[in-house]
Amino acid sequence: MSELSDAIPAPAAIEECHASGDRPFGLDDVLGRDRPLVIRGLVNDWPIVKLARQSDTAFAQRLAELDNGADVSTLMIAPDADGIIGYAPDMSDLSYQHFKVPVTLGLQRLASYSRRDNAPGMVIQSAPIRDCLPGFLAEHALPFLDPKVEPRLWMGNQVTTPTHFDSQHNIACVVCGSRRFTLFPPEQLPNLYIGPLDFAPTGAAISMARLDRPDDPRYPRLRLALATAQVAELHPGDAIYMPPLWWHNVESLGQLNALVNYWWSPVQVEGFTTGHARAALYHCLLAFRTLPPAERAGWKNLLDHYVFGDEEAIAHIPEHRRGVLGPLTPETVEQLKQGARLNL
Repeated sequence: MSELSDAIPAPAAIEECHASGDRPFGLDDVLGRDRPLVIRGLVNDWPIVKLARQSDTAFAQRLAELDNGADVSTLMIAPDADGIIGYAPDMSDLSYQHFKVPVTLGLQRLASYSRRDNAPGMVIQSAPIRDCLPGFLAEHALPFLDPKVEPRLWMGNQVTTPTHFDSQHNIACVVCGSRRFTLFPPEQLPNLYIGPLDFAPTGAAISMARLDRPDDPRYPRLRLALATAQVAELHPGDAIYMPPLWWHNVESLGQLNALVNYWWSPVQVEGFTTGHARAALYHCLLAFRTLPPAERAGWKNLLDHYVFGDEEAIAHIPEHRRGVLGPLTPETVEQLKQGARLNL
């Protein structure tokens, strides 16, 4: 960059708190937040974290002891892909191959790669801990979360998960190594150059722009997103809360690192899942994309009123006649599902 005025401002630090305060950290500390929060030391007392602080070997040995031999989803990234879970240069394929191996075999491969130059990237991806490390659960939990919220393991070497979002609330706990999180607010979507919805690595639509290449001429608006970036580096025992729809880029910084995360929805209504929101996006593409501009504008107005509006939008309707516009209950969930089925 030739001029100082062209420089991208340094990213802001993500807001932090310390779990070792006057009172225990709880769910109320994150619910209702519309921005991320780093929680230093949230899982400092986990036995696996204490072992990771001793050495990578101590961590790996304990994980291998807990391994029940179940295969887990594993990605192998070509050495020339810089450890990025993404696309081939021409987008004809993905940058990795997919395998299923037990956790212990994954650990052995990671140990082998740590001794090699130009080794491939490797990551065990979103493995349900109950399925592969069931003994882990007894000593490692977040007591403020519903026990039905199942943790998942992410473990690998120096790999980057490009910018993407989750539709649920997410608390991610670093248990070995270090990770750098770069977050963007939801409204930065137009500046992040998100790739295809239906050809997406690991199922999550990702940014096609690399954050370390802000001057790539294919993505000129990336600089606007980077000017809003919030960053934090997490170490064993630290955690981060990420609200739904916040974009996050995650870099694993060492030869061995591991993270345990929890996704959940605070909406506890029988028959409701956050998957409905993703399904609605596809339904909207089907229903509205090909309509004439005036009709699309009309439907946008209806959605803004009925879906994204507040209580004022229906205040004139008596409560007992609000039907599917009223509170979300098992009965209204079924009515909405039936209405969606009738119109497909």
